[in-house]
Order: sequence, then C-alpha cells, then structure tokens
Amino acid sequence: MHDASLTCHLLHGMDDDRRANGVAFHSAPHAAIDTSQRSLVLTAEQSNTSLVYGDAYIFKLFRQLNPGVNPELEIVSALAEAGSTHVARPYGWMDTELDGEPTTLAILQEYLPNANDGWTMALTSVRDLYASPGEMPAEDAGGDFVAEACRLGEATAQVHRELAEAFPTGTIEPPEIKRMTERFRRRLEKAVAEVPALAEHADVAAQAFDRMADIEHEIPVQRVHGDYHLGQVMRTTADWVVLDFEGEPGQPLSERRAPDSPLRDVAGMLRSFDYAARHLLAGHPGADELEGRAREWSARNKSAFLAGYSQGGGRIRGDDAILLRALELSKAVYEVVYEARNRPSWLPIPLAAFGEE
Repeated sequence: MHDASLTCHLLHGMDDDRRANGVAFHSAPHAAIDTSQRSLVLTAEQSNTSLVYGDAYIFKLFRQLNPGVNPELEIVSALAEAGSTHVARPYGWMDTELDGEPTTLAILQEYLPNANDGWTMALTSVRDLYASPGEMPAEDAGGDFVAEACRLGEATAQVHRELAEAFPTGTIEPPEIKRMTERFRRRLEKAVAEVPALAEHADVAAQAFDRMADIEHEIPVQRVHGDYHLGQVMRTTADWVVLDFEGEPGQPLSERRAPDSPLRDVAGMLRSFDYAARHLLAGHPGADELEGRAREWSARNKSAFLAGYSQGGGRIRGDDAILLRALELSKAVYEVVYEARNRPSWLPIPLAAFGEE
C-alpha cells in the first residue's frame, strides 16, 4: 500500500474491470477513472487502510473481512444511483469469493479534499466557547455550531428518507420492543457489575427502558448508518456528506445490514455532541467552572440537530421521544464500559448522560 508504483495498478484494474487470481475489479456505472493519479497512505488510525489518489479519490481497503457485500459499498452505490447529494460518489470496488459469497475487499470513492469533518468543526466551536468570557452568551462566542448542527439534522433526515426509498422497510411489533428492552436491561446489569460508578445512575436508565417497554404500537425500521457520529460526516462547501456506512466493524455483517430504527442514528449523533462538548474537560484545570458551558453547548446543538431533523422530514413525535431517550442511554451504557476499559479519564463524559433530560 505504501508503494505508489504498485498501487497504480489498482486504478487500472478497476478502470478495465479486470479479473485475476480470484480477485475481481469493478468500475461503478458511468464512472470514468483517471488512472494517472498517484497514491498516498493516510496515517490516521482507523480499522481500514486508506489511500488518497491526488485530490480525486480515496481507496479504502477493508482489513477485517466478513463474507458478503460490505454495507458501505451497498448503500453508497444505491444512494449515488438515486442521485443523493449526501454521499461521496463511488468509482469502483474490488471483491473476491469467501466462504462461497462475493466479499468486498475495497472501495474507491470521491475524495473531498476541501471538506472539514464534523468532529473537528465541533471542537473548534467548543474551544471558542471555553475561551470566551464566562458571562458571554454561547450564541455570541466565535465559531457557534448551532446553524451547522441544524443543517446536519436536515441532511440526516434526507439520508434516512433516501435509505427508506432504496431498501426494504418494515416494522417492529410491541413483543419485539419488549425483547429489545430486555437486552438493554441485561447490558445495564453487566455494565454496573463491571463499572461500580454507574450504579448510582442505573435507575435513570432502568426507568427509560421501562417506558420503552410500555410502547404498545409498532415502530418503523429501515436501513440505517449504524455507527453515526460527528467523525462520520464531512462539511463541503455545498452541504453535509455522510461517510462510512459499513456500521460497527466488530458486529456480524447480518446485524449491520439488518433494518433498525433511524432513531438509533439520531441517538448516536446526540451522544457525539456530548462528547464534543466535554472531552476537552478531561484533565482541564478549570473543568468544574466550564461544566455549565459544556452543558449549554451540548443542549443547544442537540436541540438544533433535532429541529433540523424534523424540518428535513425526520420523525420524532409521540413515543418516538421515549424510544430516542432509551437508545441514547443504552449507547451511554456501552460508552461507560468502553471508557472504563480504555480511557478512564473520559468516564465522566458518558456518566453525565444520566443526569440530562
């Protein structure tokens, strides 16, 4: 991957739809690939290896293979074919046969050289707020993110609508909702046993799960992103673009492709706003004084995102708010365990979720 004299053959292979030694190269419909571009390996830590070809393409090689078509290729291809403006255009891909199934090895997509990722933009806004005088309203601090959070909510709703049009949809009946709630409860019990600091907050999550179990009507489900947060979105000069539809790499492919409530993506983004607001407080000498500002930033941007999601046609009404709250806290329970195992200094971030409404 680090030898540009070799990686040029990847572009040629996709452009020519080659097949060799069990590996098939494919070009996307109507895609013209510029094979003169030279590659550079991205150094950012991630679960895949990515090459950037000039300012034109990004080539993502999947290091962990699961038999079957990768959801990233499946979803981006379908949305691009439908004319979506919120995905990076696919140009080609590679696959092979694994356990008797066509299995995605890599995907070539449009590179967005002048775009900014949502996480970096949000952190810039938070830093500006923390550096402003304490009496200054958040909306007057430099780099306010609220307008972008609203636009991101609209883009998210549009992507969900496009996913519902491109793939089959369905519903979850009340008995399945109750089974889902039981899984949330078991996860909470295991988390409390592993992380004692969660015990004093467990009742908040348990009550949210109880309200979810009482939902007595069906819930719509569809294809979703599955691992949605500020690091998965890029702001171009025109709009927000959503990346990495492959879901959580550690989960089985069947689970990543299964229909789910779109509110799971919404919950993931809301948790990401909390992380953006608070992760700079870890080890900060003025953390106690800035906690109120963190809550304010998170609340304002969550509200703006939800408003944009509703304006874009996303559904959050009635019992949807109950389901969303349960999904948020279930995600926070997972985060508590993760931070306790990997970044103990960040543990206060997910614990703060249980004190918010």
